[in-house]
Amino acid sequence: MTKNKEDIRIHMAEDDEDDRLMFKEAMEEARVTNAITFSVDGQDLMEFLRREGAYADRTEPLPDLILLDLNMPRMDGREALQQIKADPDLKRIPVVILTTSKAEEDIYSTYNEGANSFITKPVSFHGLVGAINALTSYWVDIVKLPE
Repeated sequence: MTKNKEDIRIHMAEDDEDDRLMFKEAMEEARVTNAITFSVDGQDLMEFLRREGAYADRTEPLPDLILLDLNMPRMDGREALQQIKADPDLKRIPVVILTTSKAEEDIYSTYNEGANSFITKPVSFHGLVGAINALTSYWVDIVKLPE
């Protein structure tokens, strides 16, 4: 059974508060109504996904799509991606790298670690709205995600 597109939950790991706010505003501008939650770094993301620490009492389902920044404190996105794809309970969740990096090494290494897409963050708000439209068109409207 596949999910209804309105029910697809997105989780973003992004350490920059301004980037999180801009992403949320760009989602509103793009008229994307899917639920989105945030983690402030890779460690926070892993605790959220594993329901540990501050998230031990959370009962909602895991996200259907993870947007992952690479350059974050405590645990960066590269290490979080490795842990997600090594965990049998998490590895089915698609992970889209959303980062400022344009480095070929980052592109190759994250795909080798199991990333499902790699997107370099647009520098303008208008560009971000366009990227969100494309991202959600593909991952929400086209792709069939498991229940």
